[in-house]
Amino acid sequence: MKKTKVFNEAASLQHNARGLSNWTYFKRNHALYVLLAPAVLYFLIFKYIPMVGLVFAFQDYNIFDGVFASEWVGFKWFEQFFTMPQSRRVLGNTLIINLYQLFFTFPAPIILACLLNELRHVIFKRIVQTVAYLPHFFSWTIIYGIAFMLLSTKGVVNQAVIGMGGEAIPFLQKPELFRSIIISSQMWKETGWSAIIFLAALSGISPSLYEAAQIDGAGRWQQFMNITLPGLMPAIMIVFLLNIGNIMDLGFEHIWVFLNPLTYATGDVLETFTYRVGIGQGMYSFTTAIGLFKSLIGLIMVVLANTMSKRLTGESIY
Repeated sequence: MKKTKVFNEAASLQHNARGLSNWTYFKRNHALYVLLAPAVLYFLIFKYIPMVGLVFAFQDYNIFDGVFASEWVGFKWFEQFFTMPQSRRVLGNTLIINLYQLFFTFPAPIILACLLNELRHVIFKRIVQTVAYLPHFFSWTIIYGIAFMLLSTKGVVNQAVIGMGGEAIPFLQKPELFRSIIISSQMWKETGWSAIIFLAALSGISPSLYEAAQIDGAGRWQQFMNITLPGLMPAIMIVFLLNIGNIMDLGFEHIWVFLNPLTYATGDVLETFTYRVGIGQGMYSFTTAIGLFKSLIGLIMVVLANTMSKRLTGESIY
């Protein structure tokens, strides 16, 4: 009887807690909701409300007729994109450059964070971190200006080549060098900034684990493989899954400032093609169709990668 009475009282308390009104709960935690409000407004205004415009992809949208009066054309713009002679080149360039980023740009901040974590001189470590973070705050226009001063036919690199008896090389006009320049500039600009999240993950690893490993005779490499890397794995998987979702999105500004007609063969990607052919010619429905296609591919890749990650590593974003 006593056990039954205790269980009934516990169930009654749970019922009362669940019956707490939403308004009372909001008043108790109003500070948290105030902090959350800017992020909610950002996503609502810039992410969700614009999704209404996805209907343009299935219309022959005319700015004067508006959304409701524009002609409905179904999948016309999708068919037009996939039948265009440039579509294979644009899709291929987008995927290749993104794979290069996954293989080269993605591991770079992890390696930098691990190297910084090994530094014991605090002042030197802070100087290196500051220098590594600094390029993130430069615009891509400034980055291109630096690249132009270095790699143009009259730039620093070619002056050195000419000084050694060679001929000037037009680095920025060579299609075979475009992807290498894009990846190198991306790594230089973003590696330091992207390393912050991995440094935060490293700071959460208990020093007692390293002390225990040293007592057991583990070397620095063994400590890295058995303590540092497993401690970083959750952050690595989350960042990797987020990058997979952007596999069709390289960033317009980065590619556009480096792109020129001579490098279209290896550098023209979905963003630049959309801007040049779609927005430049007022084909809003065409550009919306390409954007919707990119979003669907990103969604599919995130779902597949998240499912595989959950099964293989136990880490996932949902």
